[in-house]
Amino acid sequence: MNEPFLNESVPSNSTAAKIDAESTTSNSFGNSTNTTWERATLEKLAYASLNEQKTARYWRTFVRLAWLTFFAILAWMLFSENTPTKVSHSEHTAVLEIKGEISAGSEGSSEQILSAMRNAFEDKGSKAVVMLINSPGGSPVQAGIINDEIYRLKALHKKPIYAVVEDTCASAAYYIAVAADEIYVDKASIVGSIGVLMSGFGVTGLMEKLGIERRLMTAGENKGFLDPFSPQTEKHRAYTQGMLNQIHQQFIAVVKKGRGDRLKETPDTFTGLFWSGQQAVEMGLADKIGTVDYVAREVVRAPELIDYTKRDNVAEKLAKRFGAALGEGAVKALKTLPAVQ
Repeated sequence: MNEPFLNESVPSNSTAAKIDAESTTSNSFGNSTNTTWERATLEKLAYASLNEQKTARYWRTFVRLAWLTFFAILAWMLFSENTPTKVSHSEHTAVLEIKGEISAGSEGSSEQILSAMRNAFEDKGSKAVVMLINSPGGSPVQAGIINDEIYRLKALHKKPIYAVVEDTCASAAYYIAVAADEIYVDKASIVGSIGVLMSGFGVTGLMEKLGIERRLMTAGENKGFLDPFSPQTEKHRAYTQGMLNQIHQQFIAVVKKGRGDRLKETPDTFTGLFWSGQQAVEMGLADKIGTVDYVAREVVRAPELIDYTKRDNVAEKLAKRFGAALGEGAVKALKTLPAVQ
């Protein structure tokens, strides 16, 4: 009876052994596969991280080199000399452009214009200087400085200076032009506007309607008399008008000095009106119709033109814009402090 039992138990044990063996083999294979996959994944992540670091390093280097190149070019342009577009010691007519608003800190400032004008007068090859003007006017102070210096340079170098008007020569631009020996215009040019103005606005009535109260604190009785949010008194109006009248008389005196007997004065001459180039010639505000080429060829007798205009290069323009932005930020930061002007 035991034999059949023994015969049945042997195959059973053998089957169990086989199952254990297969299970062991399967576990061993599974562990090996998992280990290989994990290693491959880690290697991929490591390579990806290295590549990312290399790319970031390359970009940092590129950006630094780009900024270094930019600042090197900026420095070179900033410190490079601003010389005439053409250098010549032969006889020529020196040309100086006066364009845009006459104001401090711009290309139409007395500093820029006179720097170029001195170079033009000092050049031994220049027979005369021509101011090519296209400006609506601007600061009487800047114009006055230029006007005075023109007379000094003419006397010092014994060279004539002419003004040639393109589209416009008005107000402060005409203040400069009258210092020239002769003024040439186009028949359709705008010339004159011999007057002075000071503009502003007042909103006191609007503030009252909106229920807005202006709180202005000053030290000095007249400190805030130009404040647009405060009412203007008759005393302040008279004071401002007196100052404008004085500057106007200065302008008139400069025009009479420059034009002399050529000026045919009328009741409208000094009222701030402006005229066409043809009318300006008839009134003695200008001399003749003519262009730069005409003046160089027929008047100066030196047809070669050399431009002495001093212009801001790219670096100087960027520096001015950066300075303006910096100044604006400083003003905003200081707005919370009491103003002392």
